[in-house]
Amino acid sequence: MIVSMIQLLIELHDITSIKDKRRAVKSLKDKLIRRYRISVAEVDLQHSLSFTQLGAAVVSNSKSHGEAIMQKVLHFTEEECLGRIQDVQIVSEQF
Repeated sequence: MIVSMIQLLIELHDITSIKDKRRAVKSLKDKLIRRYRISVAEVDLQHSLSFTQLGAAVVSNSKSHGEAIMQKVLHFTEEECLGRIQDVQIVSEQF
């Protein structure tokens, strides 16, 4: 079993309240879950207006397949996000 994960640090633009941020983050998370059937969570920076950190994971039987999905997640996030991606980490681990 291979678990492929992505961690995204996103700088948000035009967010004026925590409520706006949560709405934007929830919308992005829901789109990723529906489109790629992955697990997604806001893993850090919940109280920051300017930044969010998202983590996502998928279980597969192939490292290349899992990482290909994570690359698609990255490209989709770049297109749909209300901000700019500052940092990305993609890793796979075998269990």
